[in-house]
Amino acid sequence: MVSVQLTVNGQVRQLEIDPRQSLLDLLRESLDLTGTKKGCDQGQCGACTVLVDGRRVVSCLTLAVMKDGASITTIEGLAKDGILHPLQQAFIDHDAFQCGYCTPGQICSAAGLIAEGKAKTAAEIRELMSGNICRCGAYSNIVAAIQQAMGQS
Repeated sequence: MVSVQLTVNGQVRQLEIDPRQSLLDLLRESLDLTGTKKGCDQGQCGACTVLVDGRRVVSCLTLAVMKDGASITTIEGLAKDGILHPLQQAFIDHDAFQCGYCTPGQICSAAGLIAEGKAKTAAEIRELMSGNICRCGAYSNIVAAIQQAMGQS
């Protein structure tokens, strides 16, 4: 076991973990933050995307021990004081989900995308969100939601 300290959704957590444990498994199994989804478990679908120090990370391929001292934000940590994050509200406004399984990863990835400041057009949003798969095909609504959150609606 290895000792790590993480700030998860604003709360400092000191944990003893198996050094082989993924960040995804730590969030879901050790911290009971089940909003982050386990999809392919191979880094191909994006369902497990969280923010690590503000950057998008596929948590199933990230060893938790490598993020000692980092700040992690999951879907549960985006809303503040009971008020939805603008992306969460935009996803509702644009019906940017069907089954909802990919939605937490989509929203966290979109938050990272907006923070990066690289996407200016719908085509750029699509390209930079291409690591997040939606099996239901809600892509046009997802792009519209992201544009709303970016102030481009």
